[in-house]
Amino acid sequence: MKPFDESRPSDLSQPDPTELRNRRFYGELWSQAELVPPERFNTWPLVRALVRQAARRLEIAPGMRPRLPIAGTHFLDLTGPPLQRLAARGGHVVRGSVTAMPFASARFDLLAAFDIVEHVAHDAVAFAELGRLAAPGAWLLLSVPLHPQAWTPFDDLVGHHRRYRPADLLGRLREAGFTVAQSAAFGMQPRSPRLVGWGMRRLERDPARAMWWYNRFFMPVGLRLARRLRLRPGFAIPARVDTILLVCRKDGARQSQARQE
Repeated sequence: MKPFDESRPSDLSQPDPTELRNRRFYGELWSQAELVPPERFNTWPLVRALVRQAARRLEIAPGMRPRLPIAGTHFLDLTGPPLQRLAARGGHVVRGSVTAMPFASARFDLLAAFDIVEHVAHDAVAFAELGRLAAPGAWLLLSVPLHPQAWTPFDDLVGHHRRYRPADLLGRLREAGFTVAQSAAFGMQPRSPRLVGWGMRRLERDPARAMWWYNRFFMPVGLRLARRLRLRPGFAIPARVDTILLVCRKDGARQSQARQE
């Protein structure tokens, strides 16, 4: 298991080996994947409600699975194939990293970072960037894997640096100026270790064939079987949940509203 990195690095200029591997892995993965529109995910009712009050939107590392509305949303990703497809549908795209996002501070009212910060070596920097870009009162949708003891070979395959301890995750969010408003169990990974193992072997040995099965069988079935999000107040972790979705609010909303009044 990868160690939890508590320190902010003094030099971010050196490329991280895991980031380079992720860039290659996901570049190949997304080049063979089909774009799934956000309306097909169980996050859409939540997103649709938040979008009504958030005109300025950013989604980080969406790949071919964006959760925010594509037209009019800013998207940042390390790999080219998703950005090309999102731009063709009206998205505003930028190639870059979550640890150095090329946007002005307090630029966005809604940010989405699904399954990304666990891939970053220096996650304190990523959280600081999320906090910097969020306007007072902005919303952040964040999903991460939990519990270091739940580490599996699948985490290695997809390029995770860590699974979060709940206390560590809450600490990162507080440092970035976020408060957790709601939470829900999340994720589409099959529960069967045998099925996950089979998928990993196929992806390593014959990625083109594996992606054919993924696009035409596993992804449609996963979307069809996905349960409705059951949002709970605050940071509530249901039993046996190893991935969580958090709905967070950037601090300063009340102060900002008072100044406007």
